Amino acid sequence: MVKELIVDASTTEVNIALLEDKQLAELHRERKDNQFAVGDIYLGRVKKLIPSLNAAFVDVGHERDAFLHYLDLGPQVKSLHKYTKYVLGEKSDNAFLDNFQLDTDIDKGGKISQALTVNQWVLVQVAKEPISTKGPRISSDLSIAGRDLVLIPFSDQVSISQKIKSSEERTRLKRLVQSIKPKNFGVIVRTAAEGKQVAEIEKDIIDLREKWSTLYTNLKTAKPPERVLGEMNRTTTILRDLLSEDFQGVTVNDATVYEEIKKYLKAIAPEKEGIAKLHKGKLPIFEQYGVDKLIKSLFGKTVTVPNGSYLVIEHTEALHVIDVNSGVRSKSGDNQEANALAVNLDAAKEIARQLRLRDMGGIIVVDFIDMHSPLNRKALYIKLKEEMKRDRAQHTILPPSKFGLVQITRERVRPEMNITTAEKCPSCEGTGEVKASILLIDELENTIRYFLKEQNEPSLTLHVHPYLEAYLTKGLVSSIQNKWWLKYKKRIKIKSVSSYHFLEHRFFNSSDEEIKI
Repeated sequence: MVKELIVDASTTEVNIALLEDKQLAELHRERKDNQFAVGDIYLGRVKKLIPSLNAAFVDVGHERDAFLHYLDLGPQVKSLHKYTKYVLGEKSDNAFLDNFQLDTDIDKGGKISQALTVNQWVLVQVAKEPISTKGPRISSDLSIAGRDLVLIPFSDQVSISQKIKSSEERTRLKRLVQSIKPKNFGVIVRTAAEGKQVAEIEKDIIDLREKWSTLYTNLKTAKPPERVLGEMNRTTTILRDLLSEDFQGVTVNDATVYEEIKKYLKAIAPEKEGIAKLHKGKLPIFEQYGVDKLIKSLFGKTVTVPNGSYLVIEHTEALHVIDVNSGVRSKSGDNQEANALAVNLDAAKEIARQLRLRDMGGIIVVDFIDMHSPLNRKALYIKLKEEMKRDRAQHTILPPSKFGLVQITRERVRPEMNITTAEKCPSCEGTGEVKASILLIDELENTIRYFLKEQNEPSLTLHVHPYLEAYLTKGLVSSIQNKWWLKYKKRIKIKSVSSYHFLEHRFFNSSDEEIKI
């Protein structure tokens, strides 16, 4: 699989598109004034304890106080509080924990009032960005992520990613990390560390130690609410988490961001430094690489699946609902059960992509087409789980119910990505909205292909607005109309109708009868 990053940086925000085999897989939007990114560590002040929720609200500088649940304190929160007190009181002259005496773990069934007091200064880490009317979700179980490792203070445990299957490799990595990790720091070995040599692992440890030193230096003079350690920007975070041998390019339109990316690539993977490219074309970068068109086609309420079926995606306050429809595939000659299975399997792939793309979180209910065979329902469940493996967010998938419903829960740490896919209609001066015109030619060709190939119509007449007629017939040889004739070897006549609105179109057969899908 070939992966590419397209980065569109403006004065106010950075938009990042992750392409997998030229298909849009993820879309990230980061405002340059965003102060509450996942992974940032703050010195906050406890504002209020809520015993009924066993939680506290902490001031970290956001307009709404951050939410800290007792279970998110971490087992070694007493050690964290002691370390924070030592550093702020200038009783510690060493950032590291070589001579630090760890306290006992807190009781998992304890109360928030046993661990925190009002106005107490606490170190916390953003676990979820502010979403809707809610402030950030935070944790006191700190971690600092690197390319290959994650550093966990006040712990001695070394854990290996479960995606590393080889027992020999797991043993090698565990022994290696245990021999070089700092005292009283735990380490999680990430999947990217598989096969890495001692020098590469040791370099990651050094980088993580430097980050902890930065936290220590900033904490010494900090007063709440204040950020003491910031996560990298979104572009380099994605590179850190996804960079692999099949990553072929990072194209960016801003010279400053380009230099940052090159510097980061040189640090973590010198052999990949050359994949960074600076876009200098006249067209906007998203338009040049077709990202705008992909966004318009994938973020609407209705999403087309390549086999002719489509999804309808609805959002409510409590959950998300996805309905699978067979569309033109329902006219297939296959029997109903085989047709339902084929549509559902294709839909499962697109649904997995849509969850990543929109970063949909919480409860998702998918209404697949009913299938009577238990083997087919099992095949669908296996296919959906397989497609969801590429999703980095934690998720759970339940098997299809007897009603054909699949329930999915998915972790959400950032606001869901919502993009309006309607644009102002030129023919009514903006009083109405129509489907994005950028997709019209693709829609016309898909319909033409269906009528000529599937329905075997001998010829077609397409009625459109005069502007569209001029656009489709422009150029004697290079016109879109001529390309359709060369492709399908059948006559496609285009007729202008001035009474049509700008994007209205209708198809007629050789008997001059209107035909519809």
